[in-house]
Amino acid sequence: MLDVLLQLRSPSSDPVMVATVVLLTLLSISLSVGIALVLIRGYRRGPGHPGMLYLALGLVLLTTVPELLRVGLPTLTGVGTAGRSVLVSGSELTGLGIILWTIYGGGSQ
Repeated sequence: MLDVLLQLRSPSSDPVMVATVVLLTLLSISLSVGIALVLIRGYRRGPGHPGMLYLALGLVLLTTVPELLRVGLPTLTGVGTAGRSVLVSGSELTGLGIILWTIYGGGSQ
């Protein structure tokens, strides 16, 4: 019943496990978007330090975008596993790069 409601079917997976993975993915996306919104709100309320916006962007590229790519690409496109891995890793590395750039002073000029 649960797999029908969630439109999830996998012959080798327990429906409870599939639902747990979906819930954890949604939690991960929600938390990263929530933290990004707090950073953006802080930027808008404070003196407007652009580093907070860069941190928000880096966080979203590090966590939210890869989760959405992992779910969305196989669902909506014909991108294979290798292509999906490249896109997910590229997003994560870009997010990490932006965060490091911000921490070490790149975003403060």
